[in-house]
Amino acid sequence: MSLRLIEIVLSERYRKELVESLEKQKLIDIWQETIEESRFHLKILIPTEYSETVLDFLEKRFSHAEGFRIILLPVEASIPRPESEEKQKGDGEKADDSQKNVSKFIRISREELYADIEKTVRLSWIYVVMVVFSAIVASIGIFRNNVVFIIGAMMIAPMLGPNLALSFATTLGDMCLAQKAGKVIVIAVISALIPSIVIGFFFKVDIAIPELISRAEVSLGDVVLALIAGSAAAISITSGLFTALIGVMVAVALLPPLVALGMLAGAGHWELALGAFLLFVVNLICVNLAGVLTFILQGIRPLTWWETKKARKATRIAIVFWALFLAVLVITLILS
Repeated sequence: MSLRLIEIVLSERYRKELVESLEKQKLIDIWQETIEESRFHLKILIPTEYSETVLDFLEKRFSHAEGFRIILLPVEASIPRPESEEKQKGDGEKADDSQKNVSKFIRISREELYADIEKTVRLSWIYVVMVVFSAIVASIGIFRNNVVFIIGAMMIAPMLGPNLALSFATTLGDMCLAQKAGKVIVIAVISALIPSIVIGFFFKVDIAIPELISRAEVSLGDVVLALIAGSAAAISITSGLFTALIGVMVAVALLPPLVALGMLAGAGHWELALGAFLLFVVNLICVNLAGVLTFILQGIRPLTWWETKKARKATRIAIVFWALFLAVLVITLILS
């Protein structure tokens, strides 16, 4: 069982109300201590899937209180094991209304997700260097028609984080996070294109290379791959079981066509470069569209009703725009 430890620091005057409220939640254990004359420290051990419900309740009810603080920690292990220790509270009683809002998907809380995803849009020179290195390695792999080199480039490319951040921001209607994610994506695209264009300009590009020409054509298989990659990425991070293989899967959809675009443009093969550009755009749309839909299906939404209303509007606009654009591209592909 996946667990979280929630620590709360609050004014002493709210102790009784807080403890009574938490007893209605699905907790495994609870501890409390006085840390100052006017404040107390309370810890609760809780299954991961219920942590968001508790965090939302605490923020709504006590965020106005002076000195209020919540700290959320992942739990590696608990002894005795929670399966044998957990007490079923409130048997036969009517379920607390907050429990009805628990997602049927076992996932980490929205706040934990935000903290994990927000880290990926902190732009640094290391990020740019990693993108440049991955583009160079991918270019060498394409020149040599070597799949191993191309896969190695996917391992280096940090393409997953900003796209997940954009999908997550769209789901929450968080324009600030969306702007940061968009900025990082643009910089990543430029950082990958520049070395690719330089390589294509100074070295002879053989358009008969299979690994190059395959990145200049769009197929329905590419659309399916990108949709699966975006959905798998969203599921992996919300479940707290993210693996590097998911990042590679997203990078496979985004980096190779981007590198092929730069190489073909640098060599002056504009018609093929257009094909690579279309493949990149289709994959980018699919990854983000699938990410948004997956986040929505997992019940991720803002805390307050007015934020939810704003988020739904932003999400609808994004989904309609991406879906229509994708539909036009797919129809064009089928007809051609």
